[in-house]
Amino acid sequence: MNLLKATGTIGGLTLMSRVLGLVRDSLFARMVGAGFASDAFLVAFRLPNMFRALFAEGAFASAFVPMFNQKVADAQGRGLPDGIAFAEAALSVLLPVLIAMTVLLEIFAWPVTWALSGRFHGVSPDQFAFAVKLSRLTIPYLMLISLVSLLGGILNSLHKFWVNAAAPILLNLTLIGALLFFHSPDPFETARNQALAVTVSGALQLAWLAHAAYRNGVSLRPHWPRFTPEVKRLMALIWPAAAGAGAVQINLVISTALAASLLDHGSVTYIYMADRLNQLPLGLIGIALGTVLLPTISRLLGAGDEAGAMETQNRGLEIALLLTLPATVGLVFCGEPIAAALFGYGRYTALDTTHTAQALAAFSIGLPSYILVKVLTPGYYARHDTKTPVRFATISMGVNLALNLILILPLRHMGPPLATAIASTVNVWLLYATLVKRGHFALDSRLRHRAWRLGVAALTMGAVLWISQPWLMPYTHGSWFVRLTAMGALVGGGVFVYGLASFALGAFGVEDLKLLRRRRVSAEK
Repeated sequence: MNLLKATGTIGGLTLMSRVLGLVRDSLFARMVGAGFASDAFLVAFRLPNMFRALFAEGAFASAFVPMFNQKVADAQGRGLPDGIAFAEAALSVLLPVLIAMTVLLEIFAWPVTWALSGRFHGVSPDQFAFAVKLSRLTIPYLMLISLVSLLGGILNSLHKFWVNAAAPILLNLTLIGALLFFHSPDPFETARNQALAVTVSGALQLAWLAHAAYRNGVSLRPHWPRFTPEVKRLMALIWPAAAGAGAVQINLVISTALAASLLDHGSVTYIYMADRLNQLPLGLIGIALGTVLLPTISRLLGAGDEAGAMETQNRGLEIALLLTLPATVGLVFCGEPIAAALFGYGRYTALDTTHTAQALAAFSIGLPSYILVKVLTPGYYARHDTKTPVRFATISMGVNLALNLILILPLRHMGPPLATAIASTVNVWLLYATLVKRGHFALDSRLRHRAWRLGVAALTMGAVLWISQPWLMPYTHGSWFVRLTAMGALVGGGVFVYGLASFALGAFGVEDLKLLRRRRVSAEK
């Protein structure tokens, strides 16, 4: 499997999804603005988002995929039929749990919403009841996306990465459709329709994955639940894997709850919009790399190729730095024109745009850490170690909570994002240091040679973009065509300067790119 090609395939589809997500958020900002209606929907939307990260990018990817791969690759077994039998056993146990969890969350939606929002800041009982209603509309998505994640994990193991990567596109298309065809002059009504559209999108994603799985010879038929030794092992791995991979999301939930309870209305929206921009490179790079690295490293370790696994992880880290460092510098230095071009019109005021850019700068400081978590954790999960990442994630969450309490009042809407960024950096350092201590990872000479040069190239790009901002800002408030042209000039200019600086500093060369494109990671099939 070509690591760069597979990452590019997933990254390309994720890019499409993220672009559609930005279109959705731009429409939402225009029609709902930044106030209690938007905050209420975004708090209700935070729980489904968290479960998507915990299960799609966490538990099923990190616990289920290695076990399913082992079944399929077992030379003494029957290959795919054994893998399907294991998946059916897992589904038979998980489905009743998911149904029961959904029913309980619907019943206890009031305390769940209170926990996610701190009951908001200065709201009436009727306003809080509206927020609870939105939560009840989005809760069924949790069960649907968990089933999507199970099927997606199977397809990823069969190297059908693109199918699962394309599923979130349906979420964004559904929400965009609801905004275009079911919006209302009343922002509260528009927010309610968005909450309903979230669950509709979950049903569409499940249908898409089920159809793709059937076409690839996978048809799961749940039966009476039986806790086989393999299912018990999966259940023992799945919850710590979810918490470990979802540390960033859990930190964001904490940040959202504190912002909703302690800050003015609209603050949750500023933080959410900033996080959405920050999630663009995270989705393109981190999720794509994590999706490809885990099954690849699992197969290499299963074949006894420790050197190949370490080489693969070094190249994953190299790709992450190559793409992440310029994104980080760009979002920190150019948050104002980006936020203005995407959100600064309709009900979203100039002050809202400025506050969003400030939150974005704070979030983006931690962007390399958010992505490196996705690169480093496969080194644990491929060895069936889910306890260590969850221990480090717990420490990270403690750091995040402490920093939130310290920073939220003096820094307002910048406090929670900065706390999240610092906490994620702590998590990455713990993951990296432990892998090195165990002898499971070491930076090779190629990566050490290039890492600092890529950093200097990114800072050079940032300086050029910072100087050019006064000429760019007037074009971020025009028509859609003018805004897109301004963003194209910003991104295109940044890519040109970064590429030129990288080649000038010797961080990357043409031959290196050709070699990386041709590189194949050999693994036992």
